[in-house]
Amino acid sequence: MAGKKAQTTFVQPQGAIRRSQVITTYGPGAMVDLVDNAVLVGGLDFWSYDKKKASTHIAEPRLRELLGERFKGIGRELSIDKPFRAPPLCDDREPTRYAGIQVLEFPQWFVCQNPECRALVRKHDGLEHKRGRYWHACGGKRAFECVPVRFLGACRRGHVQEWPWISWAHLGRPMCAAASLRLEEGASGDFAEVRVVCACGASQSLATAAARRVEMHCDGHRPWLGVEGREECDEMLRLLVRTASNSYFAQVMSALSIPEPARRLDDAIAEQWSTLKVATAESLPVFRTIPHIQVALGDASDADVLAAIRAKQEGRTAARDPLRTAEFKQLVSQPREQTGELPPPDAKFFAREANVIGALAPGLRRVVVAPKLREVRVQIGFTRLEPATPNLQGEFDLAVESAPLGLTTNWLPATEIRGEGVLVQLDEAAVQAWEDRAAVKARADELRAGYDARVRALSAEAQSKAPPFPGVRFYMLHSLSHLLISAISLECGYSASAIRERIYCGPSASDPSTPMAAILLSTGTSGTEGTLGGLVEQGRRIREHLERAYDLGRLCANDPVCAGHSPEEDPTERYLEGAACHGCLFVAECSCEWFNRYLDRALVVPTVGRLPSAEGEPGIAFFGARP
Repeated sequence: MAGKKAQTTFVQPQGAIRRSQVITTYGPGAMVDLVDNAVLVGGLDFWSYDKKKASTHIAEPRLRELLGERFKGIGRELSIDKPFRAPPLCDDREPTRYAGIQVLEFPQWFVCQNPECRALVRKHDGLEHKRGRYWHACGGKRAFECVPVRFLGACRRGHVQEWPWISWAHLGRPMCAAASLRLEEGASGDFAEVRVVCACGASQSLATAAARRVEMHCDGHRPWLGVEGREECDEMLRLLVRTASNSYFAQVMSALSIPEPARRLDDAIAEQWSTLKVATAESLPVFRTIPHIQVALGDASDADVLAAIRAKQEGRTAARDPLRTAEFKQLVSQPREQTGELPPPDAKFFAREANVIGALAPGLRRVVVAPKLREVRVQIGFTRLEPATPNLQGEFDLAVESAPLGLTTNWLPATEIRGEGVLVQLDEAAVQAWEDRAAVKARADELRAGYDARVRALSAEAQSKAPPFPGVRFYMLHSLSHLLISAISLECGYSASAIRERIYCGPSASDPSTPMAAILLSTGTSGTEGTLGGLVEQGRRIREHLERAYDLGRLCANDPVCAGHSPEEDPTERYLEGAACHGCLFVAECSCEWFNRYLDRALVVPTVGRLPSAEGEPGIAFFGARP
């Protein structure tokens, strides 16, 4: 009405997802439960960005260079100047279609909540949509609410589709002309008590599907990619609980932003590529008058800058160390910290060798504290049913089949984490002497046998692409990392789930010449600058935390069963763990890079049944005595 201020109605969102969660848990193709319905997160083609807001592009030259080469090897392109983008920045109070991620209502089969009805109905087959929910008119004048069915079909390649309810109910008998289904569930919710029943008398238990006693082919549906997303698939369809933990495994690669003096010019050009890619001998002096270009290029000569630009245009790059090797070398080469020394305000990386309180514990080489760390995490794909395993450099084999995030995009979703960290490096001579013990070699054979059994359980194609056995050194470092996370979290002011591990273990297949035995524990958040310094301060008291970690690992609530566990021919199929369970080593999955696998606390501390012998044999524990 003229003369009156227009009233704006805000539609409050049904839920909230942090931008960093979009890279890990709720990325493209992930299923999310909202208050009133269930949705599937759209692919990158369905992400919208508000051009009026700040740029969402994230630069990390080391990671872009590695992924660019890998993607080119499998026939995919990755943008040179803008390869990584943060998820759209939205405002809950002022929602707009120009910024956000589109989602698809999925599944579209619903179950009536009338206990006397329990009809299994598609949303367009007689359901009424009002007040944001679907209703089934089965009770005369009263309609009953419907909820999305919790069972779907998926395959190992990431495809997901509606479970074929009608054909499943009629397995082994003729299909009726007009199927009318209901879903019967027992009190326990066990698959054996869940049956789909048709009015014609046909019925089938979901226990048959869960046990995979009947083969059903996947139709290759990829609904998060749109109507053109379907592809041919020769995999078998498997029953999937929509909210189960195996419904989505994001493949995330990350890199720390570290200075590489030999590559400083290349990295500066990569960060300013959108401007410098058109530079010539005539225009470069003009570009150098731009303040941020002048700072990036520094005192590099015009000839060197032009040569680096030509090399990038032609796809030529100088050799780099693998991701974690470069980070390890940079971290362990830091000078000793000085009293009163502070990191520069604009630094992305600042670390110093710590002045620890007291003497270093036997078996340790050094402790490095990093008050400033920047980590860039990039999602390159995802899997369902089984997680893909990275190698010791934290890199995924892109030849392993994973679901794509978009059809027409040449960029990847990313987030940057700024925080702090502590690196604990073990003494290489002590680690090698430990690896040479006969008892450790025997335990390594047990762990390898369990790993081989796990690989044999995979399909023939998956076996051919399985990563190599990580080695007993990795099991020990990974277990020590989990014990330290639990110990340090009691003092540093952060919860254990806020501390994340980064394992540096070598030699590795991609770098056989660099021995590494170190653990980086870090904490940080996206969207904020730094942290409170509690983790760095605890790094200087590392001996106290090693003592606490030793005490935590000695005894588990599930001992002696846990301590005596061997993955070799294990009837419980825990093939990738030694002495490890929820009572001792398992931590939050957001803290662990390896999904709580490849763990064995008996390699770190003496456990029940694996104590040093009376004859002086040291056993298999790296820390045979309390530090």
